[in-house]
Amino acid sequence: MNEGDAEAIQQILAGNRDAYRVLMDRHFCTVHRITFRITGNQADAEEAAQEAFLRAYNKLPGFRHDASFSTWITRIAMNTALNLVERRNRDLSHYGPRIDDIPCPTEQTVQLVDSHPGPERQLLDREAATLRNDALATLTPMERTAFTLRHMEDLPIAEIATALNVPANSAKQAVFRAVAKLRRSLAPLAGGLS
Repeated sequence: MNEGDAEAIQQILAGNRDAYRVLMDRHFCTVHRITFRITGNQADAEEAAQEAFLRAYNKLPGFRHDASFSTWITRIAMNTALNLVERRNRDLSHYGPRIDDIPCPTEQTVQLVDSHPGPERQLLDREAATLRNDALATLTPMERTAFTLRHMEDLPIAEIATALNVPANSAKQAVFRAVAKLRRSLAPLAGGLS
């Protein structure tokens, strides 16, 4: 374990609550990045990351030092984000359109920012981003998490299996299924046949 993390944990357990800020400062970006990739939503990612750090703080006395704090907080964050995604999927009203989101016929114009990319490039970039997000949405939370950890966070299968609390073969299969689904979904984007 990182010496700085171990020292901060000792200080927290000795009663110095302010020492937790060291752990948050050191690991928040990674945790937030992972929760964002699982939830696909900035607000949900922020909520899951904060909840993960709160849970970790409350469970810190039971932390076993056989793993690093970063692995432990990552696992808590993944579980928190997955639980949030499942709650959101059960709550259908969360995804219902708000009245403000329903466009009026007079408001159907698109306003482009005047920058280096031209309107065509911006439109293509937006379309590609939409296709990528739609493709990621087709994955189960387990597949999305496994894919994110393997191909975006570059973690080995053994760590992914530990984080997901599944055998290594199951983690490998989840990554394989995710890649296969994404290839099928993104074939039009890559110029392939669907």
